[in-house]
Amino acid sequence: MLEAEKKPVHLYMEANPNPNSLKFVANFMLADDGVSFDFPDEKSAENAPLAKELFNFAAVERVFIASNFVTVTKKADIPWETIQDHIRNHIKEFLSSGKQPVTTQFEQDPLFDENDSETVKKIKGILDEYIRPAVEQDGGAIVFHSFQDGIVKVLLQGACSGCPSSTITLKAGIENLLTGMLEEVKGVEAEGV
Repeated sequence: MLEAEKKPVHLYMEANPNPNSLKFVANFMLADDGVSFDFPDEKSAENAPLAKELFNFAAVERVFIASNFVTVTKKADIPWETIQDHIRNHIKEFLSSGKQPVTTQFEQDPLFDENDSETVKKIKGILDEYIRPAVEQDGGAIVFHSFQDGIVKVLLQGACSGCPSSTITLKAGIENLLTGMLEEVKGVEAEGV
């Protein structure tokens, strides 16, 4: 049996606007650029060995993996000080072993679909170019869900899910940007919140 190649891992923690989420940043990419994986529960982590292991911590409620980071959302009643070092050490040990945090493979770009209308392509392009980098800095993602009757629906993932600042980001940031750039867009709503 082949062993995964061990690699040096430098991991640091970053706070974000969601007090129940903490971002663990690695010194290498964990997912392809622009691709993110949101695991709201253990069942959804079937193809994500790292997320599956993190759900073994009783305090962990959600795991999000993108770019070079893992965002962990904890239960509100547990202080970060009691668990952050344990979670950080576990992530570091997992990554040091050379194992892949996510085993899902895509045959095509999951963000863009050739059957999308021109308006949807523009919306997705704006979200990817302007919104994604800013939201990833806070350990989350805002992903296109649908566009109908002038309303863009998005999914809030990672630190964005349950964040007190998400409504401001959604309305003051994303809605203003999209309605200002595309006359077809009349509003933005979060789906499944």
